Amino acid sequence: MNSAIQMHDVVALLDDIPAKHFETGQPLLLRRGQIGTVVMIYDGTAFEVEFAGRDGRAYALLPVPAGKLIVLRESPVVVAA
Repeated sequence: MNSAIQMHDVVALLDDIPAKHFETGQPLLLRRGQIGTVVMIYDGTAFEVEFAGRDGRAYALLPVPAGKLIVLRESPVVVAA
């Protein structure tokens, strides 16, 4: 299932993860459900994820193991009946 994660996918965290603010270095806690975008793939077992505010400015950029992510989908998949 995690192999389905691709570049630019919108993902959500499955667990809380400590991080540092992208610009200030201030400690942050990214909470379960926090939404980010995949910006790099590391051998399929981890992904560089950018977390940004509603204004589009990044506040965290960090590698996240595949098992701590779920891809968010906008549309259903059509299947044969």
